[in-house]
Amino acid sequence: MTERRARNRRLAVAALALAVLAAAFVCLFVGSSHMTVAECFAALAKKGSPTQMRILWNIRIPRVLAAVIAGAGLSVSGLVMQTNLNNPMASPSTLGVSNAAVFGANLSIIAFAGGFLSTGNNVSSYTVGANPYATSVVAFLFSTLSILLVLGLCRLRSFQPGVVVLAGIAIGSIWTAATTILQFYATDVGLSAAVIWTFGDLGRATYRTDLIMAVVVVLGLLFFGLMAWKFNALLSGDAAAKSMGVHVDLLRFASMLAASVITAVCVSFLGIIGFVGIICPHVTKRLLGQDHRVSLPASALSGSLLLLLADTLSRSMGNGSALPVGAITSLLGAPFFLAIIFSKKGGRS
Repeated sequence: MTERRARNRRLAVAALALAVLAAAFVCLFVGSSHMTVAECFAALAKKGSPTQMRILWNIRIPRVLAAVIAGAGLSVSGLVMQTNLNNPMASPSTLGVSNAAVFGANLSIIAFAGGFLSTGNNVSSYTVGANPYATSVVAFLFSTLSILLVLGLCRLRSFQPGVVVLAGIAIGSIWTAATTILQFYATDVGLSAAVIWTFGDLGRATYRTDLIMAVVVVLGLLFFGLMAWKFNALLSGDAAAKSMGVHVDLLRFASMLAASVITAVCVSFLGIIGFVGIICPHVTKRLLGQDHRVSLPASALSGSLLLLLADTLSRSMGNGSALPVGAITSLLGAPFFLAIIFSKKGGRS
């Protein structure tokens, strides 16, 4: 029975991998340019028109890569946080990472790019002064600062899951309040740009940002894979994990930091993409069990699949422009998550 279960899990992971490849392929053929399938194939082979090749190679492929990479990173980060905090509702936003990123991006856009310091409501001056990479860097720095602040506070006390959650909620509320105050003093142009940044948008991805995200996510996945047996031990409780030689506090600190850094990098480049870090790990654990040797790759693949499907849907519904993918993931994720919670199976668990 054990061998059969292991084989079924491997088949499920392989099926997820094939589904991700199929969804990525389909995603390349969807967009507002209304290119035919033949034209997409020609552009993919670099035999189409310059415009068609530019659309496919400079816009759609970086976007698909961003969906695969960010979806995997956010989903695995959610799985690790749920394991560490022993809370199925835990997600990358638990530590206030997203809130801090929003504040950092708002600060960069509104203040440093000129929202109320120099350009006022002059749109042309604003676009000259804005730097998307500077915005991403500032967003990442504040996310990292929030991570270190929360984990530092938890180190002062016993590193208990409840303490981490409460500290994350408190710090996240502070960042949200600071963002509100900052936006209150912003000009119309600065406020509009800051609000638009918060929309989860894969369209801003480039090969360079994809490479940065890929390096961070792959390194994180390798680290979590090496720690898989320790995460499995942690599922049995702190006492049992310690009896197996696991340094529980150090494991929590290192893995929460790594998961939060992955989230910070993805959010700083793409904006807020919600529910991926909650839905995918939760569904994966219900279907395939909690063995992290299986749930880690399965969560990564399911996160990529969800974000690819959401992006395909956002470009299909946009009527000439893609809707924010973060809104799509929330629209898909919230009802699905509620259905799981209130299902008979969920009620018995």
